[in-house]
Amino acid sequence: MFGYYFDPTYILVLIGVVISLLASWGVKSTFAKYSKVRNSYGLTAMEVAERILHDAGIYDVGIEQVAGDLTDHYSPNEKVLRLSSTVCHSTSVAAIGVAAHECGHAIQHANGYAPIKVRNAIVPVVNIGQQLSIPLIMLGLVLSMTGLVNIGIILFSFVLIFQVVTLPVEFNASGRALAILRDRSFLGDEELKGAKAVLTAAALTYVAAVISSALQLLRLVLLSRRRDD
Repeated sequence: MFGYYFDPTYILVLIGVVISLLASWGVKSTFAKYSKVRNSYGLTAMEVAERILHDAGIYDVGIEQVAGDLTDHYSPNEKVLRLSSTVCHSTSVAAIGVAAHECGHAIQHANGYAPIKVRNAIVPVVNIGQQLSIPLIMLGLVLSMTGLVNIGIILFSFVLIFQVVTLPVEFNASGRALAILRDRSFLGDEELKGAKAVLTAAALTYVAAVISSALQLLRLVLLSRRRDD
């Protein structure tokens, strides 16, 4: 076990951690920068979200404030768009960009956007993979049971697949958001650049998650092959 913790392949995990931390820092710093820039119409993020939903013909989605910092999300099962306390009543271009992005998810759901259907369909398997993959792999390595290791790797692969499928969902939601903010003139040209910067930084966190999981999966495969040898 001592050798496992100091295995040189662990560098792959460390690289993934660094990439994720940099992406997280990027979105927080970018949001902080543009949270100081107010939109010229004085609209709050909640007001913009409500207008976007109604313009899209969506009247059955509620908007709620939720505690936390950048905890914004859309819940398709509850049909509720939740905006964090730092976003909900803010008039900053950063907050409006985030709120519009979450509206993008609501519009995806209403329009039956294919990638979001695929992502939702594999959630149960992904949850199992997140809980059991690493324990199964560790147990398989300790007991030299290749079958358990392979099952664990397959389960972990679903986590990576989920994250890969998430990329077009997130990029599409941001694209929809920026197009709506531009076409409906919720933000001016310079303000729109700020919102785009925030959403781009947020999208990079999903890219970082994919890279981190891919590196972790690579490490697990290398450990499995080493044990077989």
